[in-house]
Amino acid sequence: MAAGGAGGIPLLLLLVLVVPVPGVLPQGAAERRCFCQVTGYLDDCTCDVETIDAFNNYKLFPRLNQLLESDYFRYYKVNLKKPCPFWDDNSHCGMRDCAVQPCPSDEVPDGIRSGSYKYSEEANNRDGECEEAERLGAVDDSLSTETREAVLQWTRHDDSSESFCEADDIYSPDAEYVDLLLNPERYTGYKGPDAWKIWNSIYEENCFKPQNVKRPLASGRGDDGGHTFYKWLKGVCVEKRAFYRLISGLHASINIHLSARYLLQDTWSEKRWGPNVTEFQQRFDEVLTRGEGPRRLKNLYFLYLIELRALSKVLPFFERPGFQLYTGNESQDAEMKDLLLEILHLAKSFPLHFDENSFFAGNKKEAAKLKEEFRLHFKNISKIMDCVGCFKCRLWGKLQTQGLGTALKILFSENLIEKMPESGPSYGFQLTRQEIVALFNAFGRVSTSVKELENFRNILQNMR
Repeated sequence: MAAGGAGGIPLLLLLVLVVPVPGVLPQGAAERRCFCQVTGYLDDCTCDVETIDAFNNYKLFPRLNQLLESDYFRYYKVNLKKPCPFWDDNSHCGMRDCAVQPCPSDEVPDGIRSGSYKYSEEANNRDGECEEAERLGAVDDSLSTETREAVLQWTRHDDSSESFCEADDIYSPDAEYVDLLLNPERYTGYKGPDAWKIWNSIYEENCFKPQNVKRPLASGRGDDGGHTFYKWLKGVCVEKRAFYRLISGLHASINIHLSARYLLQDTWSEKRWGPNVTEFQQRFDEVLTRGEGPRRLKNLYFLYLIELRALSKVLPFFERPGFQLYTGNESQDAEMKDLLLEILHLAKSFPLHFDENSFFAGNKKEAAKLKEEFRLHFKNISKIMDCVGCFKCRLWGKLQTQGLGTALKILFSENLIEKMPESGPSYGFQLTRQEIVALFNAFGRVSTSVKELENFRNILQNMR
C-alpha cells in the first residue's frame, strides 16, 4: 500500500521537502491553513471528521492493508489498451513511471485464473464448465440441471444488472492480470493539458452542472471565488450534490496519493519515494487554493462514509457459508475470509453511518428517473478512464471508479441483499471477483488517504 508517513523520515529530508517555492507560502500556520476547516460535522451527514480519523487510522486501516496484500486482492484483471471512446487521442505518457508491468500467467494463482466467474463454493466445485457456458452464452446439455439453471439465472442477472461502471471484458485477449502491489499508485509525472482534459470532462459534462455555472478554479475562466457554484450546489437535490462530492472526494484522494508517494530522488543508484509537502500544499492549502483545499478534503471524508456504508450493507453476501475467496490455497483462503468478515463487521459497527435513505426518496417516478441519470453519469465517468494517457494512472483510475461504482450498486440493492438465501446462488444480487477486488482496493485507497492526512498534519506541525 501507499507509503509516505512521517515516521522514520529524517528532519533534513523534511526540510528539503518544504523549502518554499514560488507561489507557495512559508510554513508558519500551514497546518492550520490546510486543516482548520477539516474538522467537525460533514455536510449532509451526522458524522464528524474526528470520529472517522480515529476509526480508520487505528482500527480499520491496519486490517484492510493486510487483506489487500493477500493473493485474492492483489491481482486485478484490466484492459489498458481500450481506445478512448470520446475523442481521438493517441497521446500516451512516455515517462517510465507511467508504465504498468502485467503478470506472467504462471505467476497468477491457479484458482484465480481458472476459478468461476461468480465466487461461491457451489460454483467453484463445477470447475470450468459453468464459466465456459456463461462466457459463450450457451447452456450445454451435458451440464446438470442445477448448473444449467444457475447459468441461466446468472446470465439474466448480468444482462439486466444496473451496473454503475463500464466494466472491462476480462475475456478479451487484451485483458491482463496486474499485480497491484508491484504497480503502486504514485506520482508519475503525468500532468498538464492531457490530465486537465480528463478531469474537465468529468466535472463539466458529468456532474449535472449547467454550463453557465463555472466551477471554482476552472482553468482559464473567470472565477468569483466559487460563490455562484456553491450557491448552485446548495440549491440542487441531495443526490446531485452527493454526486459532485463523490467525484471531488475521489479527485482529492488521488491527489493525496500522488503527494504522499512523490519521486524525491531519481539517480542511477536509487529511486526514493515519499511525502512532498509542497505538492500537498499546492493542492489543499486554503490560501493557495482560494478556499477550495479544505472543501476537497471534506469531500474525501464524504466519499469514505459512502464506501464504508456499502461495506456494512454487503456483509450478508460474504457471510454465506458457500462464499469463499478462492485462490486454490485452501488455508489462506479460509484465513482471508475470516479477516474479510472481521473488517465487514468492524465497518458495520461504525457508530455514525451515512443514511442513504435520503437518496431517491419522494415521488417514485421522479426518483427512478433521477437514479437512472445518476447511474448513467457515473457509468460515463468510468468510460472516461480509458482516455487517461498514463497507463498506471489509467489502471488505478479504472479500479477506483469500478470500486465506487460497486459501492453504489450495493447501496441501491439493499432489498435484494436482504432477500438472499443463506445457501445456494444469490440470483437477485451478485458480485463478480472483479467487483470484489475493485470494491476493497478502492476503499483501501480512500482509507490510505485518510491515514496520509494524519501524516501530513504531523509533518506540518513539526515544521513550525
